[in-house]
Amino acid sequence: MYKFLNKDISPDRLKTLSGTQLKLLCREIRQFLIKTVSRTGGHLASNLGTVELTVALHKVFDSPRDKIVFDVGHQCYAHKLLTGRFEQFATLRSEGGVSGFPRQAESPHDAFIAGHSGVSVSAALGIAEALRQSGAPHKTIAVAGDGSFTDGAIYEGLNNAGKSGANLLVILNDNGMSISKNTGAFAAYLSSLRANRKYHATKQNVKAFLGQSAVGEAVSDAVSATKKVVKNTVYYRNTHGNLFENLGFKYYGIVDGHNLEELVNVLELTKLIDTPCLIHVNTKKGKGFKPAERNSGEYHGVSVGLCERLSEKSAESSKNRQTVAYSQVFGQTIADFAEHDESIVLISAAMKYATGCNYFNDRFPERFYDCGIAEGHAVTFAAGLASVRDSKSPPVTPVFAVYSTFLQRGFDRLLHDAAIEKQHIVLAIDRAGVVGEDGETHQGVFDVAMLSVIPGVTLFSPANVGELKECLRKALYEINAPVAVRYPRGAARAGEYTGEWRLFAKQSGRLVVTYGRLTEKALARDCDVIQLVRIVPLPEEAVAAAAEYRDIVFWEEGSERGGIGEALLLALTRRGWRGKYDIKAVTDFIPCADAQTQLRRIIT
Repeated sequence: MYKFLNKDISPDRLKTLSGTQLKLLCREIRQFLIKTVSRTGGHLASNLGTVELTVALHKVFDSPRDKIVFDVGHQCYAHKLLTGRFEQFATLRSEGGVSGFPRQAESPHDAFIAGHSGVSVSAALGIAEALRQSGAPHKTIAVAGDGSFTDGAIYEGLNNAGKSGANLLVILNDNGMSISKNTGAFAAYLSSLRANRKYHATKQNVKAFLGQSAVGEAVSDAVSATKKVVKNTVYYRNTHGNLFENLGFKYYGIVDGHNLEELVNVLELTKLIDTPCLIHVNTKKGKGFKPAERNSGEYHGVSVGLCERLSEKSAESSKNRQTVAYSQVFGQTIADFAEHDESIVLISAAMKYATGCNYFNDRFPERFYDCGIAEGHAVTFAAGLASVRDSKSPPVTPVFAVYSTFLQRGFDRLLHDAAIEKQHIVLAIDRAGVVGEDGETHQGVFDVAMLSVIPGVTLFSPANVGELKECLRKALYEINAPVAVRYPRGAARAGEYTGEWRLFAKQSGRLVVTYGRLTEKALARDCDVIQLVRIVPLPEEAVAAAAEYRDIVFWEEGSERGGIGEALLLALTRRGWRGKYDIKAVTDFIPCADAQTQLRRIIT
């Protein structure tokens, strides 16, 4: 079906192709990705936007001797197709199949795991220094989206890399998007680079000069292939450099990220330089698939069959057919609370739509803050909002909606900036527990253990819609300290709130204690069940009820170490309880599989 994209494609084979053939290869990669990702689910728009860039990287550099680090790793699909995984690609994001992120265990071409943003420059600098110490002359390349440049960690990497003298190339893939549209000063800075009037004036001056010179047309043709490199070099030298040059990088840009010839030329140039360089590439997220170009956020991460469904009907019609998710319930509920409470503000870390914050933003845009991919900053920002308690200022109740896996990046800020002074911040922890096909980097199974060790934190884990709404109310109005409400990915289960815990007694003599969505699975067993809704601190009445049993098993959709199962055992032991006790919980990183398979493995 494909002329160039087949089992024989490899970095070596790619290097033999002409410019025309490479363009056809890019077209075939896009066709293949749209077809395959629609069937398997996965990240589509970001991968469609980096096809030419990935092809150019493998045309110029020599992977795996040259090391390519992707940030965030979900833009690596074309890289995987070109490095020996074409025949297995139909298994993308399935158990035992091709991972949706780079994994060193999967291929020597995957230089570094990268499921969270902001890590690429630091990792690439470490790799480059290791290569230099071993005497290897190879290049290390960090490919980072502009969304990653809203993560403060990347500037720590840039600050150290620029002065290092390392054989390092950073590629800033600027598409103006992360998952939500980029916000903040850096996004504005990149926009100014793309639109600066002096930049365009330089273009006209260079063009006029070449047209009048003796060598004339010949020189003009030679320069045109790398015209944007020349333009920006002239411009930035005349204006005392830009941010990246001031950090110690040789800067090249802005380069058309969908022009293969231009990309190859500038990459060949940086290949000759063994000190830190940065190429600023401008791409279009969703390139080549019109629905994704029009709405890249909708196509950032797609479910199975989404491309076909949304090609046939509007995105709005598709949404109307989908089951209500916990994220949507949260978003609508917090907006309803805010209707009657002007103290509530909502914070997102570049996940406005994914976490349901769009409902709040539509109604109260002046009270919505998107911090970009900067979870640590978002936590401290929330603590700062909550810290103003004097009578002259109206109170503020900050709510931070964040994926469990990304909240890990804010642990120090939670501990130091929020908990010590008991700042009243509310964490809405989305994607808590197993999340299925995204694999090890995205499972939300560590938030409970992380939060439970912080003194003064309250943590709720509702199992249905009614419990989620009531837990949010309690978090807003009954607790004056850091408080979190965690809920899973996927369809919301109907139900009502009946208390912070409840006992389902079947007189079986054996007790399962659990919380969240595992409650439904426990109730299907022939055993008594205690469902916990408030899991930190444990309700004393629930501990007393559990102490009446001599055979207890705890089911936990989270880490065994530091989890609630261990906390209940300690509480029972302090009461003098003696009996048989077991914990079914997560003991290792969770590989890719569907969520139901992952849940079954926890409790068996």
